[in-house]
Amino acid sequence: MNYPLQALINMGAIPPVTFPTDSRYYGSGTLSYQPPGGQPITYLAQRFVPQPGGANYSTLATHTVKAGDRTDLLAATYLGDPLLFWVLCDANGAISPYELVETPGSTVTITMPQGVPGPSNA
Repeated sequence: MNYPLQALINMGAIPPVTFPTDSRYYGSGTLSYQPPGGQPITYLAQRFVPQPGGANYSTLATHTVKAGDRTDLLAATYLGDPLLFWVLCDANGAISPYELVETPGSTVTITMPQGVPGPSNA
C-alpha cells in the first residue's frame, strides 16, 4: 500500500521531528513498528533517566523547599527556563514534579545534565 505522508518523509520533504534543547526528549530517537498489513507507526524511543547524583549531572546549587514552591518556578530561578523543571525531577529521582516540593524543609539538588545547555547567568 502507498502511504503519501511516509513517502514525503522518506524524500526529506517533511523534516524529521526534532525537539528543542530544553525538552526532555531532546536527542531522543524514533522507532517504527510495522503492524501486519497496516500503516507503519513511528514513535519515540524509550528515554532512560540517568541515576540521581551520578556523573551525568553537574550540581549548581541546593534549594530548601518552602511552602508554595513549584518546580517550574525553581527551574526558572536557578536554570533560567521554567520548562526545565524535568531536569530537577530527573536529577532528584522524582517521577512527579509535585514530589520535589511537597515537603517544606526538604532539599532539592539543582543540577544540569551533561550536554544540556544551562542559563547564561549560571
